[in-house]
Amino acid sequence: MDRENIFLIGFMGAGKSTVAVALKERLGYKRVEMDQRIEENRGMTISDIFARYGEAYFRNLESNTLIELGNETGLVISCGGGVVLRPENAEYMKRGGRVVLLTARPETVYERVKDSDERPILNGHMNVEFIRQLLEKRRPFYEAAADIQVATDGKTPEEICGEIIERLGMSAV
Repeated sequence: MDRENIFLIGFMGAGKSTVAVALKERLGYKRVEMDQRIEENRGMTISDIFARYGEAYFRNLESNTLIELGNETGLVISCGGGVVLRPENAEYMKRGGRVVLLTARPETVYERVKDSDERPILNGHMNVEFIRQLLEKRRPFYEAAADIQVATDGKTPEEICGEIIERLGMSAV
């Protein structure tokens, strides 16, 4: 039986990677970290790709990866935070499964990412106000791509996972 993929989208620090692990366990799906897949395919980190080739090149890699993932089933895919910036990426995701937007307040995002140096977009801008502005700029793209939205502030990964499964009308294994 084919199982619809679940694409987790949202701003960095919204909880995509953490929730993907919980969904994998509850649904028996295979988990894919899109950024990790890109790093493995290119043999370099996302930060290095940005520094060496620029954001446009990286966004092309994201689009190509979505197309590849659309050929598989039974995946829970943690997408990069900017994947929705290209409208065609939303179409690739919708063709391949259901799209779940995880949201978090800017203050929550800051607390979750403040100690990371693996966030090229935030380099030199690690503060709540910059996060708020960037989040607001991306919000329409996230909302346009999403089938459902789930807030992650103050919830455990298991609570978030349960809400996703219920709202998508799925059943755990």
